[in-house]
Amino acid sequence: MSDNRVYIFDTTLRDGEQVPGSQLNTRQKVEIALKLEELGVDIIEAGFPISSPEDFKSVQEIGRIIKRATVCGLSRAVAKDIEVAAQALMYAEHPRIHTGIGTSDIHIKHKFNSTREKTMEKAVGAVKYAKSFVEDVEFYAEDAGRSNLEYLARVTEAVINAGATVINVPDTTGYCLPYEYGAKMKYLRENVPNMHLARLSTHCHNDLGLATANSLAGVENGARQVEGTINGIGERAGNSALEEIIMILKKRLPAYTTGINTKMLNSVSRLISENMNMPVQANKAIVGDNAFAHSSGIHQDGVLKMRENYEIIDPLEVGVDHSKIVLTARSGRAALAYKAKQLGYNLLGQELNHTYERFLLVADEVKFVKKEHLLQLLEKIPVEITR
Repeated sequence: MSDNRVYIFDTTLRDGEQVPGSQLNTRQKVEIALKLEELGVDIIEAGFPISSPEDFKSVQEIGRIIKRATVCGLSRAVAKDIEVAAQALMYAEHPRIHTGIGTSDIHIKHKFNSTREKTMEKAVGAVKYAKSFVEDVEFYAEDAGRSNLEYLARVTEAVINAGATVINVPDTTGYCLPYEYGAKMKYLRENVPNMHLARLSTHCHNDLGLATANSLAGVENGARQVEGTINGIGERAGNSALEEIIMILKKRLPAYTTGINTKMLNSVSRLISENMNMPVQANKAIVGDNAFAHSSGIHQDGVLKMRENYEIIDPLEVGVDHSKIVLTARSGRAALAYKAKQLGYNLLGQELNHTYERFLLVADEVKFVKKEHLLQLLEKIPVEITR
């Protein structure tokens, strides 16, 4: 396997579901998990089994049906959490327990009322206990974004010695700048003697709008697993948007590879949006309604002449049928002629100019000129031009 293979860890069903009002039932989770596996996701974090009987059931059912992808259950560094996660994953073909604890001084002092030494003991104990149930154990150092680097490195070395196969470095509060987050990955890679025995993972939140940038900085500095959610949903401002990371890797950083079928991104986005009652903002990169829509006359003229003038992604690459030319008061003659031709009218010269003048009056009034508006304009052309 290439050293530049990036593994995609989807936590839509766990971290993404923590959005208020977006809870899913087991049937919905199973349906989404099957689509995520078809999409090519490597790891599906199916839930937090101890959090509720329904979540336990969901993780268990997903473990039964998913055959290729790893199925992951979250736990705190608490024995009962780990036991329940192991029970929920007992039918999984490729089970993973994801356990961890906060490593920043803020969390150690003000969340756990503990010390660095006791926190490290709990971290090691949790990994060892999880390892007694499953071979694949991921450790998360919660609030790693604000953790002391030297201490974070010592914890990382200790949990790898205890059996951790993946080290998750979460920017839990979205605090880091990209160069800072990348530097953390580089420091761990260069200063943890046994780092080669585990895979580094990103897990970035979007409180400052930097989740995607931070995730990519992590990849460029040695992370080979990226955690995120479809549509970027999640706590507060959300998580890294997987569709963004996947397409950036494909279009701008092709040295890195994933196993994702990008043509499914749009349909999976829609499925999750509908089931979680979370509308996708129109200007959302990759999967928003306006991601491939053009309403400015200059842009429309350019994209009609050659799509690449204003689109760096072919819509077909992400499962969108075609670019959209939207008629508004900012549209130009080229767009009007193009849309008219689709309706069987070949507008040229005087006809085009005359129709465009009337078009602008309608556009100012209705904002979006739809098919029925355009037909009304076009049907008047023969009569009015001959007057």
